Amino acid sequence: MSTKHEKILQYIESLPVGDKISVRQIAKEMKVSEGTAYRAIKEAENRRLVSSIERVGTIRIEKKKKENIERLTFAEIVNIVDGQVLGGKTGLHKTLTKFVIGAMKLDDMMRYTDAGSLLIVGNRTQVHEHALNAGAAVLITGGFDTAEANKQLANDLELPIISTSYDTFTVATMINRAIYDQLIKKDILLIEDIYVPIEETAVLQNDQTLHDFREQNRRTSHGAFPVVTSQQKLVGMITVKDVIGKEDTELIDKVMTKNPIAGSMKTSVASAGHRMIWEGIDLLPVVNDDGTLQGVISRQDVLKALQLAQRQPHQGETIDDLVKNEMKMVDEEEVAVEFVVTPQMTNQFGGISYGAFTTLLAEAGSFALKKRKRGEAVAENMTIYFIKPVQMESVLTVKPRILDMSRKFVKMEFEVFSETLLVGKAMMTFQLLER
Repeated sequence: MSTKHEKILQYIESLPVGDKISVRQIAKEMKVSEGTAYRAIKEAENRRLVSSIERVGTIRIEKKKKENIERLTFAEIVNIVDGQVLGGKTGLHKTLTKFVIGAMKLDDMMRYTDAGSLLIVGNRTQVHEHALNAGAAVLITGGFDTAEANKQLANDLELPIISTSYDTFTVATMINRAIYDQLIKKDILLIEDIYVPIEETAVLQNDQTLHDFREQNRRTSHGAFPVVTSQQKLVGMITVKDVIGKEDTELIDKVMTKNPIAGSMKTSVASAGHRMIWEGIDLLPVVNDDGTLQGVISRQDVLKALQLAQRQPHQGETIDDLVKNEMKMVDEEEVAVEFVVTPQMTNQFGGISYGAFTTLLAEAGSFALKKRKRGEAVAENMTIYFIKPVQMESVLTVKPRILDMSRKFVKMEFEVFSETLLVGKAMMTFQLLER
């Protein structure tokens, strides 16, 4: 059975795009308290099912597919620019395809303005009218208003007219940053991108016996299975190790591992993989908020996904990407890495930031381990010493040295030079990811 929370989310998702919703309306419709309704609406906002706009309310918006995440709705634009909706509120759920800066003559501007566009322009009321008739929404900068006739036209065409106090350059920068941030999110692999749905995997019920487990094991050759109740709630995991020396008639419920580690759809693949390695598990069940099993991911699924992601071009670069792009191997034998400190990697004092420095060391350590053919590794802990300030545009040389290596862990020492001057040292422990 679904929880009240899940039922409200399902109800919100079933509403037509563009519908306005409120806490009181949801509470009355679903017969729940206003507190429960409020929490569900906030979760719906996190899932990008609705968008809340000051002085307008909460509107059901189109849930964007992952490949189109870089597109924004007009409702999101209102929040980004702290805008006021002058007309066309019923069109706030629509998605914009591009934005156009209206710094040209009218005829030239209209060549670039088409249906689905957002025209960013000042107090040029004639331009507002032409843009609406072309199927575009309008964002007026400088805090200006528009003609009443344009507001009525926006209402009739269901195309928003938004006013913001920011100037055109600032608005364009804010929208571009929002799109860039979403491109970074697009690059992050989540469990929902790679999991095997429950319909395509083998599960066992807690009232079955070890005979059933062994039959499933023979049929699928899998060594582990999630265990569920008759309502599909996850209650345990059972593996080949659990059944060694046990009778066929024994109940699964008696030998399974109860309260197993599980992931959610929104858990990142990297986080899930790290947890699986750390806990020593090969199969991770995936559940929703009320504990109902949705599917599973295996350690092999995680490694394949991460290897594939490394080969994909990144459109939105994080600090980690910027650091990796500036690294190059200068000594294959001794494993020395050269690195240039760019302005994006500095702190408020103009020196290399702690985050960029730790990423540099972790990546240099990974290079050294790959050179020893030890595959992927995760930095577990580190101790860093800044001996001298490292200024912007410095060229650094990082020399990692392996001190001790076991089957699962590696201890490594680092020396960082700016030309011949020693500027930093570090000790780091890596955990090796088994294949």
